[in-house]
Amino acid sequence: MSIINRVKSKVKAWRLSHLKTLWSRYGIPFLVIFIAWEIVEDVVFPAIFYLLGTHVNEAFFLGIPAAWILCFHPVAVPILWAIYCYATRKKHVKIDLEEDDCC
Repeated sequence: MSIINRVKSKVKAWRLSHLKTLWSRYGIPFLVIFIAWEIVEDVVFPAIFYLLGTHVNEAFFLGIPAAWILCFHPVAVPILWAIYCYATRKKHVKIDLEEDDCC
């Protein structure tokens, strides 16, 4: 896949129509996870590479454009979604209909 196609997919991920589709299909928690991961991928990773390039080795500066070109959300978002679903699962209360107290 070329760099132009990767940039187009990044722009497509932030379109309002795409976000509305995710919201209607999976709900607010998935949309929050998706947006948070995009922020981490597009802001936090380049900042980490900048700091490493400044303080450790200049070769880390090469990671800044790589963080914008590479796309990890097809892998990371499902993993984070699975962790969220596992962490928020609730015990199902079994309702016993045979014990009838009304009659």
